[in-house]
Amino acid sequence: MNWLTNTVLPKIGLGRKKDSPDNLWEKCRSCGQMVFHRDLEQSHRVCPHCDHHMRLTASARLALLFDDGEFVRIKTPEPPLDPLKFRDAKRYTDQLKEARHSTGKQFAVEVGFGQIGGLDTVVASQNFFFMGGSVSAGEGEAIVAAAEKAVKKDAALVLCAASGGMRMQEGILSLMQMPRTTVALQRLKDAGLPYICVLTDPTTGGTTASFAMIGDVTIAEPGALIGFAGPRVIEQTIREQLPDGFQRAEYLLEHGMVDMVVHRHELAETVARIISLLRDEIVEPPKSLPRPDEDVPVIPEPEAMPEPGAAQGEPVETAPEK
Repeated sequence: MNWLTNTVLPKIGLGRKKDSPDNLWEKCRSCGQMVFHRDLEQSHRVCPHCDHHMRLTASARLALLFDDGEFVRIKTPEPPLDPLKFRDAKRYTDQLKEARHSTGKQFAVEVGFGQIGGLDTVVASQNFFFMGGSVSAGEGEAIVAAAEKAVKKDAALVLCAASGGMRMQEGILSLMQMPRTTVALQRLKDAGLPYICVLTDPTTGGTTASFAMIGDVTIAEPGALIGFAGPRVIEQTIREQLPDGFQRAEYLLEHGMVDMVVHRHELAETVARIISLLRDEIVEPPKSLPRPDEDVPVIPEPEAMPEPGAAQGEPVETAPEK
């Protein structure tokens, strides 16, 4: 008889199967508190202890914004993969396979069509968990398709940005997505349709330098990092200490870079209200008054009207002078 096998193992529980998964608790990056996963999902990944807004997937963002979480996914074009045959520590194709396997998505941008506040809306959302939300030709095609769908459906467009910038593995092809998406969004504005940007953590690089900052209304989530270059790069370049909260949503609101900072629990309601305001018919403004140096036409004074009770053409009796 083996004493170690028959006696010790059953008592200390070695070799037993786990009764619970490893992801039941998640640690908040801001306060360090452990949050139960069910409570975290019910609060849309907002920490109940410090109100820190954790990152959301693109699918969760779409479900958060649309009424009752119902929407129709829009299939986007699929350009050729690895057009430059890029290879670093890993092949670009292998990196794509890993990202697609871990997220279950083909690209870092997902597009849906539905209603927000009862109004037809197209939402394009970036997924930071897919290669840092970087923009390649596939993501650019998705944003262009979202703008075209909004024009076709006569609907507003909401873009939720969460990206580290353009994808270096595609070189100039990824950089070309900056003007392509800008032109597509300009067609949306020419059609008189609202375009609302929601900046989440993080929004940096070429995403900030293009489609993320040209909306009719720019909304940011609390504490979101927003900028072109990161704070560490800026400090190393200018060799100065940056102020507290630099490039955070609240700092940018104070300096006029964003229009409002909205809590995630109030985001859908705020977006619906903005869309309803922008979709109202425009009232013709009143004509402006002439400037002082302009010749103002002289309007003749009206003739004196006869006193009431007097017949036309007959003299009016007056009281005798004392």
